[in-house]
Amino acid sequence: MNSKIPVIAAPMFLISDPKLVMAQCAAGIVGSFPSLNARPVSVLDEWLDELNQGLASLRSKGHQPAPYAVNLIVHKSNARLEQDLALCIKHRVPKIITSLGANTEVYAACAAAGIEVLHDVTTNVYAHKAIDKGATGLIAVCAGAGGHAGAQSPFALVGEIREWFKGPLALSGAIASGRGILAALALGADYAYIGSAFIATTEARASDAYKQSIINSTASDIIYTKSFTGIAGNYLRESIVNAGLNPDALPDAQSVVDFSKVNAAKVWKDIWGSGQGIGVIHEVKSVQTLVDQWQKEFEVALESMCAKPVAG
Repeated sequence: MNSKIPVIAAPMFLISDPKLVMAQCAAGIVGSFPSLNARPVSVLDEWLDELNQGLASLRSKGHQPAPYAVNLIVHKSNARLEQDLALCIKHRVPKIITSLGANTEVYAACAAAGIEVLHDVTTNVYAHKAIDKGATGLIAVCAGAGGHAGAQSPFALVGEIREWFKGPLALSGAIASGRGILAALALGADYAYIGSAFIATTEARASDAYKQSIINSTASDIIYTKSFTGIAGNYLRESIVNAGLNPDALPDAQSVVDFSKVNAAKVWKDIWGSGQGIGVIHEVKSVQTLVDQWQKEFEVALESMCAKPVAG
């Protein structure tokens, strides 16, 4: 079935590819991938063509797939930014997600091409900067989110953002169920932004060991540290141990990773990102099965909430 739940699948470095994104869009949620997963740049051109053709084929058969998004790292170390952006505009990518810095030029180019841009932020200060520079929407990356994540509670960050911003807002942070999706909407978000749960899917380009670690772990197995990239993020304890490191005595943070050379950085392959919501992930499923499960959980939770009497 096509989902009616408002979910954006987060772009996951090394994991998200056209196969996963197509499955997400076909299930009715926004799929996404980082442009840097397509290497070299010519592969990005091929991936975007593949996605556009695949979605067009689904629509020609009467299906209603969701749109997709491409994540652009706008940090100055990303030497591919200009080329990747040009390809996104060429292929009329429906949505762009920007990370690690708000960029006026990127936002202006996307606005001229009619592309919606969501920028991920960890504080209200960064949210203001992104909108002031031209972003059309925001992703509040809160405590418990996988990979690079903020430290603020979603109650605090979404509350502060909604004091002044009425545009598109997604919420990220330990969401892995239909109940969590409903909670994101109750807080004031328009979308739940979910990544880690998709690692344990049949379509995900993750190793079997990584998927099993997601299944075996809970929130207490997540380590929040700046040690690997210079930016605070959440990682699976098991992968840190397997890399020969002590999760409880990690070295001091290094400088931010040069994103133009990530293929040479062992951390991206051996240290596995994950959010705190994985305690409810117990088996590898297809994307469609997982989204269908969330749809049912969402509807049950909504019905239960509506049935509860208001305390007086």
